[in-house]
Amino acid sequence: MIWRNSVFCPRIRNVPHRYQSGYHPMAPLGSRILTDPARVFEHNMWDHMQWSKEEEAAARKIVEENSVVRVLLKEQVKYESEANKYWDTFYKIHKNKFFKNRNWLLREFPEILPSDKKTEEKAKELSWDHGKTNAANCFSRKHRPTMPEENYYKKSFGLSDGQSKAESDLFNPDSEEHRRGPPRTELFPGSKATFRILEVGCGAGNSVFPILNTLQNVPESFLYCCDFASGAVELVKSHSSYRAAQCCAFVHDVCDDGSPYPFPDGTLDVVLLVFVLSSIHPDRMQAVVNRLSELLKPGGVLLFRDYGRYDKTQLRFKRGHCLSDNFYVRGDGTRAYFFTKGEVHDLFCKAGLDEKQNLVDRRLQVNRKKQVKMHRVWVQGKFQKPLHLTQKSSKLVFSLLSHS
Repeated sequence: MIWRNSVFCPRIRNVPHRYQSGYHPMAPLGSRILTDPARVFEHNMWDHMQWSKEEEAAARKIVEENSVVRVLLKEQVKYESEANKYWDTFYKIHKNKFFKNRNWLLREFPEILPSDKKTEEKAKELSWDHGKTNAANCFSRKHRPTMPEENYYKKSFGLSDGQSKAESDLFNPDSEEHRRGPPRTELFPGSKATFRILEVGCGAGNSVFPILNTLQNVPESFLYCCDFASGAVELVKSHSSYRAAQCCAFVHDVCDDGSPYPFPDGTLDVVLLVFVLSSIHPDRMQAVVNRLSELLKPGGVLLFRDYGRYDKTQLRFKRGHCLSDNFYVRGDGTRAYFFTKGEVHDLFCKAGLDEKQNLVDRRLQVNRKKQVKMHRVWVQGKFQKPLHLTQKSSKLVFSLLSHS
C-alpha cells in the first residue's frame, strides 16, 4: 500500500492523485499519527492506525461469538418490512440532536464542489473548511460533457407541490407537449442548475446544511436530498437554513426501484452515499447501487463512506442481534452492515462505475477520562461513471435529437 510508506510523514504539502484507488490521502483523512504509544491518551483520535495480527484475530473472534445466535426469521422479516417505521421513530425521539454536522465532508470529498477556482477560494473562507483543498485533488470536470436534461427525460416523474399544468402535460405521453418534446423551461426542481448533487439518506440534514452553506455562493448548483423516513425529511424542510431555491428534500425509498425521482436519469454530477448502504439488507444493495449509477451523468462521481469490518460498533453487538454474516440489528430496530474493501469494489464496479478510490480508514478513538481505546474502521470510496455513453444512452440521445 502506497500510504504505508508515507504514513509517518504528516507534513506533506502536496498529495498527488488524491482519487487514486487504494491511495490513503494524508491531509484529508487526518495527520495525527501515533508514533509513541505512551502518548496515546493525549488526543481523542489517532489516524492511520495499523492493526497487529493479534488485534485482528481478537476482533475476528468477537464477531464469531456475537454471530452464533441469529435473530429469528420472523423477526428479520419484520425489521425489513418496517424499516422506515423504525427510522421514523428514531427521528421522532432524537430530532436533529443525535448526529453531529458532517463538517468534514469537503475535506474528504472536494468533488462536492464544482471545479471552479473562485468557488474553491470561497470555500476555503467558510468556517467549516479547516483543511487546505488542492484543486488538482478533485475529479476534473473540464472534460465532463454537460448532457441536456431533455436527453434523459424518458421516465415519468411524480409531481411535486406547485408544479404547473405545463409540467404535468410533459409527463403525460398523450399530451401535445409530450409529443413536441420537452420545452426549454423549468421542467423539474433544479433543471436550470449546471451542477447537481443528490444525498441519499439525508436524515435530519447533518450533511445537507454544511453542503448548502458551502454552495450558497454557487447559484448554478442544486442539492437534492432524500430519506425514506418522512419525519427526517420534515426536519430538513423545517430547518431555518433550508432553501427551496437551491435544495429539494423528498421522501424516497431507494430500495423501491419503481419509485421515481424528481429529476431525470443521467443529470447528477455527484451522488453522496454516506453511512446509508449499511442500513440496507445485503441482498438489496446491488440493485440500489445500480439504480444510483443510472442517475449520474457521464463523468459523474458517487462518493461513499460507511462502516468497515471489525469497527468497534460491530464488536459491541451482543449475541442475539446478528441477522446474517456481518449484518446486525440495534435495540431500536435499525440495522447495520460492516463492509470490506473488496465488497465495496464489487458493488460499485458491477454497477458499471470506475473505481477511483477505495480505502480502509482505520483510526484509534480514545476515551481519556475512562482510559479506554477503541478501534474505528470505515471504508471510503469514489466511483466514477465512464465518460463514454452506453449503447442504450446513445440510442436514446440520437432518437431525441432526430425528433427535435
